Amino acid sequence: MATFPSDIEIAQQAKIRHIKEIASKLNIGEDDLEYYGKYKAKLPLHLRQEQPKGKLILVSALSPTKYGEGKTTMSIGLVDGLNYNGNKTVAVLREPSLGPIFGVKGGAAGGGYAQVIPMEDINLHFTGDFSAIEKANNLLAALIDNNIQNKQYSLNIDPRTVAWKRVMDMNDRALRQIVIGLGGKSNGIIREDGFNITAASEIMAILCLAKDIEDLKYRIGNIYIGMTFDGKPVFARDLKAVGAMTTLLKDAIKPNLVQTLEGNPAILHGGPFASIAQGTNSVIATKMGLSLADYVVTEAGFGADLGAEKFMHIKCVQSGLKPDGAVVVATVRALKHHGGADKDNLSAPNPEAVRKGFANLEKHIENVQKFGINPVVCINAFPTDTNEDYDIIKELCAVMGVKAVVSTAFAEGGKGASAIAKAVVESIEAGTNKFTPLYKLTDSIEHKIHTIATELYGADGVEYTSKARTQLKQIDKLGFGGFPVCMVKTPVSLSDDEKKIGRPRGFKITVREFEYSAGAGFVIPLLGDVMRMPGLPPIPSAENIDITNDGKISGLF
Repeated sequence: MATFPSDIEIAQQAKIRHIKEIASKLNIGEDDLEYYGKYKAKLPLHLRQEQPKGKLILVSALSPTKYGEGKTTMSIGLVDGLNYNGNKTVAVLREPSLGPIFGVKGGAAGGGYAQVIPMEDINLHFTGDFSAIEKANNLLAALIDNNIQNKQYSLNIDPRTVAWKRVMDMNDRALRQIVIGLGGKSNGIIREDGFNITAASEIMAILCLAKDIEDLKYRIGNIYIGMTFDGKPVFARDLKAVGAMTTLLKDAIKPNLVQTLEGNPAILHGGPFASIAQGTNSVIATKMGLSLADYVVTEAGFGADLGAEKFMHIKCVQSGLKPDGAVVVATVRALKHHGGADKDNLSAPNPEAVRKGFANLEKHIENVQKFGINPVVCINAFPTDTNEDYDIIKELCAVMGVKAVVSTAFAEGGKGASAIAKAVVESIEAGTNKFTPLYKLTDSIEHKIHTIATELYGADGVEYTSKARTQLKQIDKLGFGGFPVCMVKTPVSLSDDEKKIGRPRGFKITVREFEYSAGAGFVIPLLGDVMRMPGLPPIPSAENIDITNDGKISGLF
């Protein structure tokens, strides 16, 4: 029996078209392309309309497991499936972060025969957007410490209150908490500092929410830095940092055009994590896709309790976007996991575990429905699945008024996603989806958190540490009470305890502290011990990545 080729083998064997050919499918002329070689291009901002007419499809999933649900793969497959059926469709997705690529996940550009290419470029430095975001972030950090050091021009910043951290696009736990300024007076003021991963930077969040250069500058100016010794807030605009930071982002703000394996257009732009930021690609890229095609398929990180919630309450509310349809991705293996099956027996037949594990998928379906959107469930097929497994899922979904469709996009590309594509179009054309947020911006921060916790997580309530209670008062004092909330919690459970799989009940969540992203326009409640700078696993994926003398890369999977 032949071995199924790896993702990188499939990508390297694919016929890749010149990017101008892909652009022509969206009626984009060559003069509008800023080439990055033959297979990648930046797109100018004037291609997007403020009120585009395309239909927006959000792809979410059940609570993720370490075995992979294939949400990006299914998103790309859905794009190929829609185009296979004759629907002019573009993928609008996030860019991968180097941290997970060299850490646990390997490549992050889809999988099997549902990928975006050039796979190696996309997974590595791509067009330099992450580097530009990193540099802009760290310029602000340098300006802060320079201002503290130089008393003649000082803003009187209290170093103990500085909330801004440096970033790098790599998993490096040793940099989470550091001390800077050692070695004498000429090296700065000694203080505690730390690094976040670039995808967790507020600059990343801002870039993905900005509508144009002027809005980008306005948001950067609103970045909260800390307090003065006499208790006044300090923002990036006070350091006169806005112009230089925005200049570093002049190219990064432009979306990137690539292609799927089947030669369909894909726009990749931005990459905030969904466990610690809003978890979706840029507003600019989404509106550009909706301006150029009839359908746009986008995804939000992790499950409908995290990425989808933030997509709705942050991205859509700030930008005026409204999803026309939604997909929730599930696998039989994930359902067995949430049903309590042993990790070594997820491939064995176990209909009881599938039924029990459906409770997790059920909650994510309900979460999407709470926003006024009735999703389609996409069952990402694995060779060990059985028809009995599929029948159980379809039967339980039908009880909820939801259609479940098996997708073989991983093995068959667009043809394998034709059925799910048809079901999604039918759900949109039914005209019953009406997007409605679950809270108003005028609600209190506590009400917003309570709504998310009880309605979407299934919690009985919310508890706050004394530190969080004190910070709630500061949020109102700073004028941040009208912001949405961007919850930071484990993605693997609906609760804030990663050990509670399935659909936990009878629990409360605890907000341990808050962070402020005034430039991005949201308040960040931190639940549990989620890290903004991940660490590498004992055996990182980096150990498997190599390159030959003729430039052929291996190990990206």
